[in-house]
Amino acid sequence: MEPTVQGKMFTILMGYLASLFIVHVNGGTSLPPDIHQKLISNGRYHDQMQKMQALKHSLLTRRQLATPPISSSPAPAPQATLQPPGSRPRVYQVTSYGADPTGKSDSTEALLKAIADAFNGPSEGFLMKGITNLGGAHINLQGGNYLISKPLRLPAAGAGNLMISGGTLTASDDFPADGYLIDLSASSSSSSSYYYEYITIKDLMLDCKFRGGGISVINSLRTSIDNCYITHFNTEGISVKNGHETYIRNSFLGQHITAGGDPGERNFSGTAINLMGNDNAVTDVVIFSAAIGVMVSGQANTLSGVHCYNKATGFGGTGIYLKLPSLTQTRIVNCYLDYTGIVAEDPVQLTISSSFFLGDAFILLKSINGLAKGINIVDNMFAGSDKGIEIVQLDQSKGPFKKIDQVVVDRNNVEGMNLKATAARGSAQGNGTSWTVDFSRVLLFPNLINHVQYSLSSSGTKFPSHALRNVSQNRVVIESDIAVAARVFVTVEQGS
Repeated sequence: MEPTVQGKMFTILMGYLASLFIVHVNGGTSLPPDIHQKLISNGRYHDQMQKMQALKHSLLTRRQLATPPISSSPAPAPQATLQPPGSRPRVYQVTSYGADPTGKSDSTEALLKAIADAFNGPSEGFLMKGITNLGGAHINLQGGNYLISKPLRLPAAGAGNLMISGGTLTASDDFPADGYLIDLSASSSSSSSYYYEYITIKDLMLDCKFRGGGISVINSLRTSIDNCYITHFNTEGISVKNGHETYIRNSFLGQHITAGGDPGERNFSGTAINLMGNDNAVTDVVIFSAAIGVMVSGQANTLSGVHCYNKATGFGGTGIYLKLPSLTQTRIVNCYLDYTGIVAEDPVQLTISSSFFLGDAFILLKSINGLAKGINIVDNMFAGSDKGIEIVQLDQSKGPFKKIDQVVVDRNNVEGMNLKATAARGSAQGNGTSWTVDFSRVLLFPNLINHVQYSLSSSGTKFPSHALRNVSQNRVVIESDIAVAARVFVTVEQGS
């Protein structure tokens, strides 16, 4: 069937529309010769051309409206977007408050103003009940050395999630002798049972200039002291009182800056770390000068990776002192006691393991009320100078240990010191009716053997009857009813 005239015109119109972009780019209105001839032959050439021109005009008008005008003037500068208060950075640069990073002038008030602004800044709800979440506010010391004349005390109790880091604090000549450079004690009350929570003190050097102490943490929760160097204290480097979960790690403390063998060592004083609270941890810390390295008078504390060469035992020093009679609950693991030892008063639930004791360093169990219970001193190394020093000793000057239970001192290796243990093995050989094995030089507690296991071996033709006859003074006596040539093998235990 022949296509109608209307069908032909529709096809021609669609082809033309497809070519409009080419027409617009070339700027002309001419058509291909064959289409032009067909339109003329149908007598509608002029009408079709007018319609096409109108359509082209409407398309161009729409395109111009959609395209912004081109301007030769420069683009305006971007406008700063105003941030809501809660989204602004919470980093407080102390030099912007007038703190002097050279340490020449007093920066106390400037630092306190920065801390106050952090406390008054935006918050993010609460941590523990009554503890405002400061949202990670950061007091940045910007690597400066700042002279202070009084403690940096937080302005109010009941806040947390704050960091102080990145510089040096130095006590002035008139700094209070009983103060601490950083003092986390409350200057006002709070509805919370704790003063502060999640305060981080990091990457700081604290020079006390023999005027007081370094850091005081009182009744706070989840405090972190990390990568700090604290020196020249005359009281305590770090004091933790009440509260719990203060973590001290990767830090160095010493009253005098020395690397051992200091000619003034016998005069070292002060305590590097004093734990008077529960559930704290001291990890990977070096204590290089102080009369006492770590004093512990709170329960459930852990010391791991602590190296103490603070003051030799011969000069009256103590590496770790557990001053908590009857409720010790302390774990000392993987530590290094370097010419200084451990003292534990009436220890109850104490573990000392996988540690190294050098230079005749030893462990002293000190009787206060005569109690020793739940003690494990195992898998340690002791190295001395062949002076006959015992690795574990008893101080019974205030009375003997009377209540002894579940005490295990065993599996320690010794070089140049005398071994002490609560379990031992020995043997005796002879021809007769009695064999004695003396354990008094090895067993820790005098005159205390709770368990004996023995066997008697004889190669003769006789089969004697034999029995355990005596264990007094830590000597085991085995007797038989007839004389035989025999050897006895004995294992003993005490402490339970």
